[in-house]
Amino acid sequence: MASISVGCNWKHVAVPVQKGSKENVADNLEYLEPAIYDMSQVPVHPKNTENSVILTDFSPYSRMRLSKTRSSRVEDLCELKCRPPIDHISIEGDPTKSLTVQKSPSYADHPLVVGPRYQPCDFRCTWATYLGKDTSGVFVLGLNAGLLLARRLHMTRPTRAYHIQGIFGQATDNYFLDGRIVEKATFHHIKRIHMARVLSSMQAAHQKQMFEQCGVDLQSQAAYELAVQGLVRPSSGKIPVIYSIKCIHLQPPHFTLEVQCINEYEMYLKTIIHEVGIQLRSVATCTSIQCIRHGHLKLDHALLRKYWHLQQVLDNMAK
Repeated sequence: MASISVGCNWKHVAVPVQKGSKENVADNLEYLEPAIYDMSQVPVHPKNTENSVILTDFSPYSRMRLSKTRSSRVEDLCELKCRPPIDHISIEGDPTKSLTVQKSPSYADHPLVVGPRYQPCDFRCTWATYLGKDTSGVFVLGLNAGLLLARRLHMTRPTRAYHIQGIFGQATDNYFLDGRIVEKATFHHIKRIHMARVLSSMQAAHQKQMFEQCGVDLQSQAAYELAVQGLVRPSSGKIPVIYSIKCIHLQPPHFTLEVQCINEYEMYLKTIIHEVGIQLRSVATCTSIQCIRHGHLKLDHALLRKYWHLQQVLDNMAK
């Protein structure tokens, strides 16, 4: 499986689809009905639903980026050699004498009349997990037959990893850098050992909460047997749980946390930075949120945004 990632100033995309080239896609689409061209019905792999899943890397405002990216891919398809218009059959001549059959291109199916062969509405797409407007990183997208697969991926509730950057010394009204500053404090007393103590305390509190939700004592044999089975997931999909949190960069006032979590949302990740600042007897504000892993999908086989074109995406599929 290919995967995707993104940084603050760079974007990636990767697609785990079937092998092929741009010409193969054009040839396959020629045999579809002229009304709607559904990529999930390409006759090469009619039973392969995985070929409709796209992993992409979006920056803020993913809904707008999603529409723009889909339109760009449609334009690339329309630039390829498409099938000719269907033939119009007519019978001419005197019925009392000989008749002739005339065959000519049908103007009702000509691109100059009906428009481009491929329209954005022909491609239905949705995301498996929505990223907030201030979050960038791995973004899973289902296309046509991949809609169901994307939904199944969301229902499995995979863990995700984030790099969250923050700054000490200031607090804003919306917990993000673009908000109005409402409080300032000193931060020169903060050391890495202090940060490690606070983060380990937060991680331990979440681990204790997981077992309490399961109704078992943390010091019991039942808790041990539950832990050896794998990750302890909350029964509700709305309860955020942190499995691991650590500081990977600290150069006051700037710092970066790596968080492994489940059921998280953007505001919750911002409040983690705010809570860390309070625990360290200072204040802190989130400056960047980057999803670096979605389940088993990591940064491998990623494409820069400038390579988000049909040919490059298809080449990435073949890897």
